[in-house]
Parts: sequence; C-alpha cells; structure tokens
Amino acid sequence: MSLVQQPAPDFKAPAVMPDGKTKDLSLSSFKGKKYVVLFFYPFDFTFVCPTEILAFSNHIADFEARGVQVIGCSIDSAHVHRAWRDTPVDQGGIGAIKYPLVADVNKDIARSYGVLLEGGMALRGTFLIDKKGVVRQETINDLPLGRSIEEQLRLVDALQYTEEHGEVCPAGWNKGKAGMKADPKGVADFLKKNAAKL
Repeated sequence: MSLVQQPAPDFKAPAVMPDGKTKDLSLSSFKGKKYVVLFFYPFDFTFVCPTEILAFSNHIADFEARGVQVIGCSIDSAHVHRAWRDTPVDQGGIGAIKYPLVADVNKDIARSYGVLLEGGMALRGTFLIDKKGVVRQETINDLPLGRSIEEQLRLVDALQYTEEHGEVCPAGWNKGKAGMKADPKGVADFLKKNAAKL
C-alpha cells in the first residue's frame, strides 16, 4: 500500500554523517524544519548503488537550496558504510559523500516503508516528505533501474510550487512554467494554450 498522503514512518538509527562520524539520526528531527528525500538502496559495495549515491551527493547544493535534507538508507551496518566511504571512487567506493547514510541493520525501516524484499535487501525506494512529516511522493524501482536525480529535484519543485501558489502541476511541468487552477476553467484555460506542447 502506498504511503503517499500518510505520515512518514519515523525512525531513529545509527547514521554515518558527512564528517564520517556515526551518530543516531531520527527522521522526526527534521519535522517543521526541512523537506526530506529519503532513499533506499540494496547494498553497499554493489553496482548501480554507488552511481545513485554519488549523483545525490553531486547535486546536494541543489537540494539544500530547496530546503531539502537527503538521507540514504540500506541494511548495511554503519561500519560497512564507513568502509565504503573510505574506499576511493576509482576503486568502487563512494568517498566522502555530503549527506547521511542510515544503517538499517534490523531492516525495520525498509519494512515500514514497504521496500524490503523477502531476500532481505531493499528495493530502490525514494520518498519525498514534506515539512509536516507527510509522504507526498514515492517511487520504487526494481534493482537494475537507477533513479533520476533531476526528476527528484523536479518533484521537489512541483511540491513547493503547489504549496506556494495553490495550483496543480500538469504533465511535464518544470520550475518556471505555468501551473493551473484545479477547476474546470483552470484546465480549459491551460489546455487552450498548452495542449499541443504536452
């Protein structure tokens, strides 16, 4: 069952922070302060995973400019997270990434978000959580399918646009484009101008 429109399951777990130190991190600590993009990945020291982790890190300034805290999570321990950070990128490591990696060793977090497979690893789930702690968007990819960081940023922009303007975001909406009123006249006006461009 989807978590969209539901309170994001809270957690408190060890996390390896951007400075390389381990401390307990709770999701609820961001409530009322920041949006959160929480993403799950199968395992450290694997294949698609480092490309996604580095892509999020390379775009961290874009997320921070939007008031978003990025958090990665897998079932690996904090010790394994640190070892992966300490492995050079050109040897399959991730280096000193710029956001926390949560250690979900008991698998409770992945289970509560509905991404845990029977074999014990997590699917590539991504959850956009608003400042009230509510899940507003989720995407779950199968193991071979890497996610798009640009799409995640677009979805953050769309959520923030609807909160600020009270309008909805049509297909293909990007920051700077027009939204539309969520009523019959609003959709008619929008389609009159934009239907051929969709």
